[in-house]
Amino acid sequence: MSETMHKIYQSIVDGQMDSTAGFVQEALDEGIDPSTVLNEGMISAMRYVGQLFEEGEYYVPEMLVAARAMKNGLGILRPLLVEKDVEPVGKVVVGTVKGDLHDIGKNLVAMMLEGAGYEIIDLGTNVDASSFLEAVQDGAQVIGMSALLTTTMRGMKEVIEAVKNSEFRYQVKVIVGGAPITQDFADQIEADAFAADASSAVREVNRLLA
Repeated sequence: MSETMHKIYQSIVDGQMDSTAGFVQEALDEGIDPSTVLNEGMISAMRYVGQLFEEGEYYVPEMLVAARAMKNGLGILRPLLVEKDVEPVGKVVVGTVKGDLHDIGKNLVAMMLEGAGYEIIDLGTNVDASSFLEAVQDGAQVIGMSALLTTTMRGMKEVIEAVKNSEFRYQVKVIVGGAPITQDFADQIEADAFAADASSAVREVNRLLA
């Protein structure tokens, strides 16, 4: 890894939001290929951040600033990746279910998945089943749903039922998460995966699309 690439990697791990974009531009000015910057500098850094979280070295605030640093760098990189036709590893639609306006966890999952190389369609909060299905029609391979309120959890089942009754039944996987969500609940509503946090969400989406 070159010195500049190491700077990118370390700035993301350390959550240095202002530095990352500058280091990415420095790498591009040196003639380093955009896909190399993405994979070796940024995705590898976010993978390590996820590992630190799982080992209890990092907590949600550290993950959040690392993800924001990565996002800053990606802002510089994305137009060049599009120019070079660098394909994302997959497309994931995320949203907080209908009736629920909480989005901190959902936003962190979206940033972590983006840091892992996925294209993200973020529908925001208070998302109904038809909006999720529209995103699947646009090519999303995974639906990621979040809920914080126990009263809105049933919205997840409604989305899964809508998927089952649609033409996309066998084309899309569903992952659920949020404070009140458990593996038992995910099994009850027949979700394909459950994630307790943003790091495990990345791991589960990787598994679903393997």
